[in-house]
Amino acid sequence: MSRRRFFNTTGPCNPERHYMLPPEDRLVGSQLSRYIKDELYWVLHAPRQTGKTTFLQSWAREINAGEEAVACYVSVEDCQGIAEREEAMFTIYQDICDSAGVAGIPVPSIAERNPEGLLRTTLINWAQLVAPKPLIVLFDEVDVLVDETMVSFLRQLRGGFATRGIGKFPISIALVGMRDLKDYLIKAKDGKSVNPGSPFNIKEDSAMLSNFTKNDIVKLFAQRTEETGQQITQEALDYVYEQSGGQPWIVNSLFKRATLRILDDESTETVTLELVRQARDQMIEARETHLDALGERLRDPRVKFVIQTIITGSSNPLGRTDPEVALTMDLGLIKWDANKGFTIANPVYEEILTRFISSKYHDSFPPPSSWQWQKPNGELDMDNLLREFQKFWRRHSEIWEETADYTEAFPHLLLMSFLQRVTNGGGDINRELAAGRGRMDLLVEYAGKSYIIEVKIIHYYDGPAAVREEGLVQIQGYRDRIDASAPAYLVIFDRRPKAKELSWDKKISWTVDETSNVTILGC
Repeated sequence: MSRRRFFNTTGPCNPERHYMLPPEDRLVGSQLSRYIKDELYWVLHAPRQTGKTTFLQSWAREINAGEEAVACYVSVEDCQGIAEREEAMFTIYQDICDSAGVAGIPVPSIAERNPEGLLRTTLINWAQLVAPKPLIVLFDEVDVLVDETMVSFLRQLRGGFATRGIGKFPISIALVGMRDLKDYLIKAKDGKSVNPGSPFNIKEDSAMLSNFTKNDIVKLFAQRTEETGQQITQEALDYVYEQSGGQPWIVNSLFKRATLRILDDESTETVTLELVRQARDQMIEARETHLDALGERLRDPRVKFVIQTIITGSSNPLGRTDPEVALTMDLGLIKWDANKGFTIANPVYEEILTRFISSKYHDSFPPPSSWQWQKPNGELDMDNLLREFQKFWRRHSEIWEETADYTEAFPHLLLMSFLQRVTNGGGDINRELAAGRGRMDLLVEYAGKSYIIEVKIIHYYDGPAAVREEGLVQIQGYRDRIDASAPAYLVIFDRRPKAKELSWDKKISWTVDETSNVTILGC
């Protein structure tokens, strides 16, 4: 009996085993037929787990099914961590041989032992073997190559570009990874910038894979409905798009958990919003490999600068062409919106990233049972909870901050961790994070009630009164938009250097603005 197809989150998709959409439909800026017809070298870049490998292997099979050309997919991921050029070049040669063997394509032999010419002569030999058909090579995971290895790799491809043709050299080569080609061009050993030459001066012809659209998500689940009869509500589909931003791995993970783990694979029960919410919570708690790998990226100082700016709402100038910003966007961690500016790419990543950064705080808090945070009817007693936080901030913040990685965002992360410790499993914390907003907004939902919290910082160039008045205006606008009847709390951290000289009795305060009915906490 043939097994049902399923939603895939591990490795490339195969249409015989997995529900999938043609990844080539999501290519932006690509002209696939022209790349072959006009014998061009090109770049495909997109974050991990978006379908690059699935597309490349599928396209190679499609080309080879015809009679006009021979295509081979070659992953150079085995070169990860290899710094020595000679070892890396022989590893790339072995990758070529292995890939050719799997694809049933003639395997090239070594014609050159010098690593500086090994790749070029291998490709010449390979082109001769497959003649009279032209050769197309799709190099995946190119961004694992570093330093002299990357320089040598690009130079050898450039060396064969001018003579490319049937029986001479591959007519078309794709370089595929997370970054665009300009980001591969590192410094040579002599300190001079590497010039990739004409074969790779194709920025206008580089392509990228976009995320799923709303319609894509509908079409993806429709494949399961057609095969099994299982339905999904419109609310659930909308939630999947809202939480994932169309990121393919997240979409497949939510569908997979809802249909295979929360429900049985044989079930035809309708997938509801509540089931997808459960799937999201399970996925985040499980910290699956893809999500954990994203968290590890936060250790990179360049990424750290950008993410911290977004969490705090800092006015640090960020431009899409800045190296730190370009890297963080290429990793798929952030996005730019004309209305909001720079934000975390989607709510799931937002949850994962903030949890990853603040996990040591969350895990080190005392058990919630030691706090007075819940009313007899089960509702959240936010007043008492935030008073408990003020006590904790007063007693422990100075010591805990000494080991903080994200020092500017330390107050924001500590407060979120404190709240998360209580709401785990029983509520949600929704964040509005964006660079340049000058604050962080939180919506805490627990036992059917909503609570609005805004975090503001008093910097050395600010005055407490000005920050307070600005915060009151901002939180009122946020509350009006979210829930005009929700209790609102403005939490202000005094981070001025001179604030360290003040006594804790002066820094810790609790007042209520009678005009707006907003509770104001000083920390």
